[in-house]
Amino acid sequence: MTITVSRTAVPENGVVRYASIGGLELEAGGYLPEVTLAYETWGTLNEDGSNAVLIEHALTGSTHVTRGDSDEPGWWEQLAGPGAPVDTDRFFVVSINIVGGCYGSTGPSSPAPDGRPWGSRFPLVTLRDSTAAEARLADQLGIRSWYAVLGGSMGGARALEWALIYPERVERCAVISIGAASTAEQIAFAQAQTLAIRQDANFNGGDYYGGPFPEDGLALARRIAHITYRSAQEFDGRFGRTAQTPETPLRAAALGDRGRYQVESYLDHQGSKLVRRFDANSYIAITEALMSHDVCRGRGTLSETLARASAKFFVAAVDSDRLYFPSQSQELAAALPGAVDVHVIEAPIGHDGFLTEIGQLGSQLRKNFLV
Repeated sequence: MTITVSRTAVPENGVVRYASIGGLELEAGGYLPEVTLAYETWGTLNEDGSNAVLIEHALTGSTHVTRGDSDEPGWWEQLAGPGAPVDTDRFFVVSINIVGGCYGSTGPSSPAPDGRPWGSRFPLVTLRDSTAAEARLADQLGIRSWYAVLGGSMGGARALEWALIYPERVERCAVISIGAASTAEQIAFAQAQTLAIRQDANFNGGDYYGGPFPEDGLALARRIAHITYRSAQEFDGRFGRTAQTPETPLRAAALGDRGRYQVESYLDHQGSKLVRRFDANSYIAITEALMSHDVCRGRGTLSETLARASAKFFVAAVDSDRLYFPSQSQELAAALPGAVDVHVIEAPIGHDGFLTEIGQLGSQLRKNFLV
């Protein structure tokens, strides 16, 4: 069923909706015969459709950017909401769950044409594929062009693809805490995470639905990822070498009996939290989509590639980020047409500062971008 929202209708704020966008030919050669996209909206699209803002989620994010009509907190409330830089009283804000996800969009856990979950048969989806899918949803919503497309981390990569694939449809583009491509090191970190899941005894080649869930592998993948999301300074300052009370790391008759350090307990907690809310196959599918991130693929040099865009750009980085280094943002900004500054979030936390400290950029976003 196709869902179409009238441009004059007042949508429910922050409530998940679903739209069928038809079949999707994929860049790597696969095909999805019927794709559903889950999305949420806030605010009202104006008569000429000129106030729409797309906020792209990061790797394991959902569509729930901000509260809306519920009391459920959003994951980027410093950025979006009534009176926030992306003011939902002014803008019609949209967030879409990426193809391959597990928050309502078609993904590995979704039924294939034979009624069984896609599982191991789910095709490789790139960020360019997800952008093409989102463009169809924008058409259904009556959005001919975006006032702005914003995102951090993988969301920033998605925003960048929007500006390059559909330059006539993106007036402003904010790319936060990511560069023009996933580097070899970033791919290496990603491969360790996907392999942790694939080597879980319950993974069953990806066809684990109806059986034991590969919880240990997914939790380990999250531990690996979370180490890259936080900085050494954050770990040292917050945990140091302190033991997890009442456990004792240096007292055990056998290796398997020793207690944990606090930092180990923290990583265990992060792994357990993700297992409760995310699908292991989706983690693999989206991680491999992020591995595909390379704006220059098939387009020429970085300067040649970015010359395709006509949007006004806003580039930002976290000074302590050790996953997507500030130098990658600087390289991106230097290759963009015109003079584009790199706005710096000062946060000892590391990569996750793009989420927790985005409020630092509120005045710059209001004055220099969302004007």
